[in-house]
Amino acid sequence: MPTNNFVESSFWNFDTLFQPQQHPARDSHDTFFLKVPEVTQSLPENYLEHVKTIHEVGGHESIGYGYDWKREEAEKNLLRTHTTAVSSRMLYALAQGKFSPKKYFSIDRVFRNEAVDRTHLAEFHQIEGLICDRGLTLGDLMGVLNEFFQRLGMKKLRFKPAYNPYTEPSMEIFSYFDMFNKWVEVGNSGMIRPEVLRPMGMPKDVSVIAWGLSLERPTMILYGIDNIRDLFGHKVDLKMIESNPICRLGRQV
Repeated sequence: MPTNNFVESSFWNFDTLFQPQQHPARDSHDTFFLKVPEVTQSLPENYLEHVKTIHEVGGHESIGYGYDWKREEAEKNLLRTHTTAVSSRMLYALAQGKFSPKKYFSIDRVFRNEAVDRTHLAEFHQIEGLICDRGLTLGDLMGVLNEFFQRLGMKKLRFKPAYNPYTEPSMEIFSYFDMFNKWVEVGNSGMIRPEVLRPMGMPKDVSVIAWGLSLERPTMILYGIDNIRDLFGHKVDLKMIESNPICRLGRQV
């Protein structure tokens, strides 16, 4: 996916993903909002009206959130908090023509207004995947996740029900690590909600399965790195970058 735009509007980052405008993630304590340019200059007007309606009164068998949706909130620019904003753009573009099955994937940088410590930075990399087709089920998602994470060397997986504004059902992904003798959360996943897909114009019989995870967290676990600042940022030892083995398909090369 074309993930080269770090700046995104709240509309694509939040509203198209059925995230209500009162959601805590949209607060300045969690998100970096831009001062210049403060707002976006262009949004797809017809689609915007569909998004507004699904938030305010619902539709497509949803009751919505029942609040007064404000365009000025949707126009605010920010540093994207997830690459799912790009996924939303890709799905919208796909819905504008004759549907054909698609697979999307990306690895790129996202930004969160978080306190910096040994496991958290204000910016990190997100891995994201989507599959769009007719007749997809939660079983298909679980099968894809098992194959995907096995390629990363994580062969013992468990799934736990979770909540995401834009997926239902949703699942947190846990992998068992012998080194810790416990299950560790490694990602999130789910089936994209009709409240996201139908306002775009996606056919009713089309389903989208999706998953995402941090690049840094599994890398820290697999390589035994205790501090994220030793992996990413201005304090990284370049000699480590030059001499470290390449991790490919769960093996070191």
